[in-house]
Amino acid sequence: MIWFLIACGLLIGGYFIYGAFVERVFGPKPARATPAASHADGVDYVEMPTAKVWLIQLLNIAGIGPIFGPILGALYGPVAMLWIVFGCIFAGAVHDYFSGMLSVRAGGASVPAVVGQHLGGVVRQFMNAFALLLLMLVGVVFVLSPAGLLANLTGTEVAIWTAVIFAYYILATVVPVDKIIGRVYPFFGALLLFMSVSLIVGLALSDHSFYSAGLDFGTNMHPGELPLWPLLFITIACGALSGFHATQSPLMARCMANEKHGRFVFYGAMIGEGVIALIWCTLGLSFYDSPAAMQASMAAGGPAKVVHEVSTSLLGMTGGVLAVLGVIVLPITSGDTAFRSARLIVAELIKLPQKAIGKRMLIAVPMFAVGLALSYVDFNVIWRYFGWANQATASIMLWTAAAYLMRHGKFHWICTVPALFMSAVCITYLANAKIGFGLDLTTSTVIGVAGAIALAVLFFVKVRRCDAAIAAEQQA
Repeated sequence: MIWFLIACGLLIGGYFIYGAFVERVFGPKPARATPAASHADGVDYVEMPTAKVWLIQLLNIAGIGPIFGPILGALYGPVAMLWIVFGCIFAGAVHDYFSGMLSVRAGGASVPAVVGQHLGGVVRQFMNAFALLLLMLVGVVFVLSPAGLLANLTGTEVAIWTAVIFAYYILATVVPVDKIIGRVYPFFGALLLFMSVSLIVGLALSDHSFYSAGLDFGTNMHPGELPLWPLLFITIACGALSGFHATQSPLMARCMANEKHGRFVFYGAMIGEGVIALIWCTLGLSFYDSPAAMQASMAAGGPAKVVHEVSTSLLGMTGGVLAVLGVIVLPITSGDTAFRSARLIVAELIKLPQKAIGKRMLIAVPMFAVGLALSYVDFNVIWRYFGWANQATASIMLWTAAAYLMRHGKFHWICTVPALFMSAVCITYLANAKIGFGLDLTTSTVIGVAGAIALAVLFFVKVRRCDAAIAAEQQA
C-alpha cells in the first residue's frame, strides 16, 4: 500500500508545488470581474459557491475514463501508474487550468472560440467540427456505458436505461445550470466519495496483496503484447490528460466567482480525477494475480465486468451495489454536460442567444436525435475513435495555451512540451492503428516524431508572424 500512498502524495504535492507555479505563470487577477458577473443570464452564467463549482467540475470531467481507462491501462503493468501521476501533474492539470482560465478571460467562451482567438480562424472552424464530434461521441459513450451497468445491476433491458438516461440528459441540457446540475451533484459526489474510499479500504483489509504482479515499472506486461507506445497514452486519458476536459472547463468558467479560485477548481479537480484513476489502476494491479487474469475477466464483459467483480468481492453485495452506483454516476455526470457543452458551441457558432428555453430546445432536439442514432453504432467502434479524438483535442488545447503564454512573454514551455509530446502520440497512433493507416510501429513513430516537430516549427512561425502583424498595426 505504501506505493499507492506515495503516488497519492505526489499528486497532492503536485497541486501545491507545480500547480502554484503554473498559477504564477498565468497570473490570475482577483479584481477582474468573471463571466458569472459580467455575463449573468440565470441559465448558463450563474455564480455558485467555489466548493460546488469544484465538485461539479470534477464530476463533469470524470466520466468512465478514470475508471475504464486505468483498468485497461493496468494490463500494461505498474508503468501505467507513472503516466497517471506525472501525466496528471505536468500535462492534464495544466491543460485543464488553461482551458478554464482562458475561457474566463474570453468571457466564458467555448473551446473552439478560445482556440480560434489564439491560433486563428481556420483552426477555430476545425475545432467547431472536431469539438462537436468529440462531444457527441462522449455523450453517446456516456449513455451506453451506464445503461449497460444499470442493466447488469437490475436485470432489465439496456434499451430501457438508455431511454431513461437520454431523458435526463435532455432535461439537464436545457434547464438552468443551478437547477439540476447544481442541486443533484452533491448527492452524486457523496456516492463518488463512498466508492473511491471504500474500495481502496476494502482492498487494504482483504486477502489481496497490493500490486500482486510486482512493481516492475520498466516492463510491458500486456498479455496481448500490445505496444506501450503510443497506446498507453491513448488508453489512459481521463486521470492523466484528456481533451474532453477542455470542452467542460468553460461550463464552470461561467460560474466561478473569482479568478483566484482557478487553481482549486481546474487544476485541483484534475488532481482529484488523478486520484480516482490511481485507485482503479491499483485495484486492477492488485485484485487479480496478473494482467492475464484481469484480461480473462474482461473477455467475459469488458471493464464493466471488472468493476462489478471488484466491487462486490471487496464490499459484499450491498456495498458493491453502492460502489457500482458510484461508478455509474461518473459517466452520467459527464454525459449531461457533454450535451450541454455541445448546445453552447452550436449557439456560439450560429449566434443564437440561449436565455429563452425555446431557443435552447431548437438546438437540443436535433442534437439528441443525432445522439440517439449514434447509440445504435457498435460501442467498441465509437470508443476507438473517441480515444484518438480526445487526445488530439488535448494537443490542440495545449498548443493554444502555449500560444497565449508566448504572446504574453510568459514561460510557455509548461504547455509547449506536453503539446509536443501528445502531438507525437496522436500522429503515431493514427499512423499505426487499424482505424488509421495501419503502418508498422517503427515507421509510425518516425512519422509521429517528425510530425510533432513540424507542428512545433509551424507554431513558432505562426505565433511570431501574428505578433509582428499586431505590432505593425499598433505602430500604424
